[in-house]
Amino acid sequence: MEKLVELEILGLSSNHSQSGSFTLVMGEVHGSRRLPIVIGMFEAQAIAIEIEKIIPNRPMTHDLFKSFANSFNFEIDKIIISDMKEGVFYAKIQCHNKTSEVEIDSRPSDAIAIAVRFDSPVFCSEKVMSEASIEFSEEEKKEEKSSTKPSSQKTSSKKENSLKDFTLDKLNQMLDKAISNEDYEKAARIRDEINKRN
Repeated sequence: MEKLVELEILGLSSNHSQSGSFTLVMGEVHGSRRLPIVIGMFEAQAIAIEIEKIIPNRPMTHDLFKSFANSFNFEIDKIIISDMKEGVFYAKIQCHNKTSEVEIDSRPSDAIAIAVRFDSPVFCSEKVMSEASIEFSEEEKKEEKSSTKPSSQKTSSKKENSLKDFTLDKLNQMLDKAISNEDYEKAARIRDEINKRN
């Protein structure tokens, strides 16, 4: 069985490069790696509403899923971000009731929105973490905790579009800089470009 890494939600921010999308930053519970995942506005809202314990006037889709699961006595055991293909993440929802155990394919954003409603743990396969996560040093973790305001670094779209023009060494330097500036969206794009070449 593949090794799993437990994750926690560290933050959610609007994605400047893709209008209407957000970056969900997941952090390794017992480690220093970060996993940025680009998600849609609806899923970002669904996650944020539950984290903030805001009760909508009418149930959202993920609340409906919880009511449905509870009605049939299903419990969510865990969420697993199981795979990544061409920059797209895949997830599974593992659940059970008294008579059966079920594994359901899902987008990670929906699976995480469900996980926060059931207070279920979120895991990621070590394979995906090694391909897609960004390593944080202890010093950067301290800076992140002591930083009171998020970085509002503007990046030029010209640079973003021409990542393929940079050498691998330069991309790795840019990745380190993006991480130290807490610009997870840029770091994720650079990471994806590096992965394309490996």
